[in-house]
Amino acid sequence: MLDFLGKQFIDVIEWLETPGQLAWRVPFADHEIQNGAQLTVREGQSAVFINEGRVADIFEAGRYRLETATLPVLTNLMNWDKAFKSPFKSDVLFLSHKEQPGLKWGTAQPITVRDAELGALRLRAFGTYSFRIAQSRPFIDRVVGSLTHLEVHALEPQLRAAIQTAMATALGSSGVPFLDLAASQTALSERIRVQVETAFAAWGLECLAFYVESVSLPEDVQSYLDKSSSMRVLGDLGNYARFQAAEALQAAAGQDVGLAGIGAGLAAAGMLGTTMAGALAPQPSASPESSADAIATIEKLHQLVTIGALSQQEFDAKKAELLARIR
Repeated sequence: MLDFLGKQFIDVIEWLETPGQLAWRVPFADHEIQNGAQLTVREGQSAVFINEGRVADIFEAGRYRLETATLPVLTNLMNWDKAFKSPFKSDVLFLSHKEQPGLKWGTAQPITVRDAELGALRLRAFGTYSFRIAQSRPFIDRVVGSLTHLEVHALEPQLRAAIQTAMATALGSSGVPFLDLAASQTALSERIRVQVETAFAAWGLECLAFYVESVSLPEDVQSYLDKSSSMRVLGDLGNYARFQAAEALQAAAGQDVGLAGIGAGLAAAGMLGTTMAGALAPQPSASPESSADAIATIEKLHQLVTIGALSQQEFDAKKAELLARIR
């Protein structure tokens, strides 16, 4: 009697999912599904009936009355006849096919690639991606199995491993120098998304979006690259020294008055005197190669005008003299 009272017939089957849920198995226990029960599948969901571990009927969004006519595969597997009226048992698994956005990926270890300009490099990268369940059967067979529920965070390590493999393949075969990656980041993202899509498809998943937000070098390599860039920007060290003298005077002018400020001012003035003496003193006839130096000197003199160390008239006179030497 108690066993009979304890048995319940399920007549309404539905799933109110929460963010991050991918799959949920209806906990029937000893419950049986009443023939004629109502099944509600909401937008972005599917309901899968499983018989002895095998996928039977799959229902997309809609409301259904469960009977032999609406469960053709399950009816055939269980050898029901058309007059079947009693309750039945079956695993019912709900899946969410909604996009799972804003997920983070990153390279746990640097990826070694052969760069066309810099040679062998170890690169790190990170970004975001999104996915959804595209095919129910492979997702159930290869991912869900007998689990009672599955959430995104449980699947992320597996997905990030696939992404890192795709990253290594895409970066290694791209042929794009590291210094040009920023300009081709959109194309790189799409190339990697195609690689990721292939890996995800084996699990019944679809990669909807994939973005590479940053590709970086190890800190020590980046430091050497920065120094190399600085040397190319500075060019002639004599011009750099003159510019530094003007900068020192400008910085000293903004300091508080005091012994330290006076000392800094005197030192800057001394450097400025040397710079101005070298720049304003009569120069020997310039050769064709000195035209770049003349232009650089004009730029430094203009800096002196900006900070008030040289009058506009003096600047114009010296500028005319320097330009006259350029052949």
